[in-house]
Amino acid sequence: MTEHQHPQGFETIAIHAGQEADPRTGAVVPPIYQVSTYKQDGVGGLRGGYEYSRSANPTRTALEECLAALEGGQRGLAFASGLAAEDTLLRTILKPGDHIVIPNDAYGGTFRLFDKVLSRWGVSFDVADTQHPEKVREAIKPNTKAVWVESPSNPLLGVTDIAAVAQIAHAAGALLVVDNTFASPYLQQPLALGADVVVHSTTKYMGGHSDVVGGALVAADAGLGDELAYHQNAMGAVAGPFDSWLVLRGIKTLGVRMDRHSANAEQIVALLARHPKVTQIYYPGLASHPNHEVAAKQMKAFGGMVSFRVAGGEEAAVAVCNKAKLFTLGESLGGVESLIEHPGRMTHASVAGSLLEVPADLVRVSVGIESADDLVADLAQALD
Repeated sequence: MTEHQHPQGFETIAIHAGQEADPRTGAVVPPIYQVSTYKQDGVGGLRGGYEYSRSANPTRTALEECLAALEGGQRGLAFASGLAAEDTLLRTILKPGDHIVIPNDAYGGTFRLFDKVLSRWGVSFDVADTQHPEKVREAIKPNTKAVWVESPSNPLLGVTDIAAVAQIAHAAGALLVVDNTFASPYLQQPLALGADVVVHSTTKYMGGHSDVVGGALVAADAGLGDELAYHQNAMGAVAGPFDSWLVLRGIKTLGVRMDRHSANAEQIVALLARHPKVTQIYYPGLASHPNHEVAAKQMKAFGGMVSFRVAGGEEAAVAVCNKAKLFTLGESLGGVESLIEHPGRMTHASVAGSLLEVPADLVRVSVGIESADDLVADLAQALD
């Protein structure tokens, strides 16, 4: 059986896609092409298609090819941040007068982009609980051009039936965009479930080490991929070569890291489930999660993100965040180290007073890959 007949596994793709040995030296890791411009072989004679690093850079190309392979898409594109990726996507697929359906639970920066930036550009939106596909159908209007989904969502870990919402969006002539940051392509591949575009903050699990900021888009359709690439170049918020290299390095261990993140999170959830001060747990792996069966169907495992509410209200939640020692108090997520935060005052302050406002007694943890016993002990003392 040839390599073309035998599909490669995820971990193999993560290590090899777009990352052939350097033809000149044999280096097994793609070099960091820290260069802005390229010598041309005569006027208009681009060597390998490179002319200027905003348009294309070999290190970024390696990452973009890997991203496309991991998500099973036709085109991958790397950006300076997750929001840069989102902005480029939205200004590619929307125009003034268009409408988009967004989820009732989403990253605060995403909501701010719709509410404060795109709204001034003449794009309207409605909020729907995407965990219930019929709610998405009800929110769609004649001028709806896209449906936006986060699954699992940030910070309430909502799970959307991607295949069902894809059918609804496509029936209305709209695209389905899925933010796959919390799951990563190791745990979930939205394009295979019918999504048109996948969005990532590669800052998170893809990079995995809290040392880089980046974003990505992966398109299922080559034509849409070409449009996105045109706008990526025209708008210019591209990933730099060193940042691309860092994300590519992180991706190599994505599979083994996600296995440990998920396993550790299950032990954290077990602690929370038996703790008297915890009033509610948000985690797709729990049988009590309203869409647990959907998560089990479309995800390989349930990931490393856990949110929970504590008795005593906002001040009690803040106290838990402050008392944690091994869990670092900080924004972001998806790194090898465990993080804890108060979404209402930190990552989701921008949704205060909106339909996306989060509970004041909510704590969110990004469970790292440290020894699980140490993490459980630290969170237990923070809760006591």
